[in-house]
Amino acid sequence: MNGTAYFSRLGLDNSDIAANEATLRLLQKRHLLTVPFENLDIHWKRPIVLEVDRFYEKIVIDKRGGFCYELNGLFNGLLRSLGFQTRLISACVGDGNGNFSPEYDHAAIIVTIGEKEYLADVGFGAFTAEPLQFVADIEQHDATGVYVIRHHDDAYFGAAKKDGYDWKTEYIFKPIARDLMEFGPRCDFQQYSPESHFLKGKICSLLTETGRKTLTDKSYIVTMDGERSETTIGSETEFDLILGQEFGISKNDRANLKENGQNVLRYIKCNT
Repeated sequence: MNGTAYFSRLGLDNSDIAANEATLRLLQKRHLLTVPFENLDIHWKRPIVLEVDRFYEKIVIDKRGGFCYELNGLFNGLLRSLGFQTRLISACVGDGNGNFSPEYDHAAIIVTIGEKEYLADVGFGAFTAEPLQFVADIEQHDATGVYVIRHHDDAYFGAAKKDGYDWKTEYIFKPIARDLMEFGPRCDFQQYSPESHFLKGKICSLLTETGRKTLTDKSYIVTMDGERSETTIGSETEFDLILGQEFGISKNDRANLKENGQNVLRYIKCNT
């Protein structure tokens, strides 16, 4: 992993970086401001393979985004390369009605700095802008809202966001280390199963300094200083135009050209 290129992707200089809380907070926020949460490869029929080198090529070299396994998988690698002590964890995502998805539905990170631990996450879309300290039952204020980590039951902790006077548990997790490859079967489910919500439509979403911008097949939503505006997407052409203008992503990117080139070479080889 080329740390200098990764830092450049985040709009940062890595000449004076230490493995401390301030750096962790800076890195997570910059990641969320520059690298979108998106599921486009699933709809563009490009397989997502759980290999950090492939995450790096897609996110850093091709300046794309990804979903949780890719984003947190690569971010975890960056943190470790900087000397942070981390562990990748599995989380079960809530549906808002008290039900939770199976294990490995989401990947997040726990970072240990001295005697403190933090829940870091750059792959959950609209969630915290900075890491949450991993302590139970203490409200933590963030640019995106108020959060709390609390015991869900004897085995799981829950990360919840304040919603009016109530709390919405975003996901639950066990704070035990997982290997990236353990997420493989669930990653395949997300890509290929008719039951996967990622197959129901394209999404590309990015935190901004004043809110968030999110593009789907149906709409482009911008939240700025609490004000929400929504534009209807009338065609795939319009989707692609906003995707390029607002997120810097093109379906005809280097990865696609490389794939097409390989297909041409295979065709030539088979026909000569």
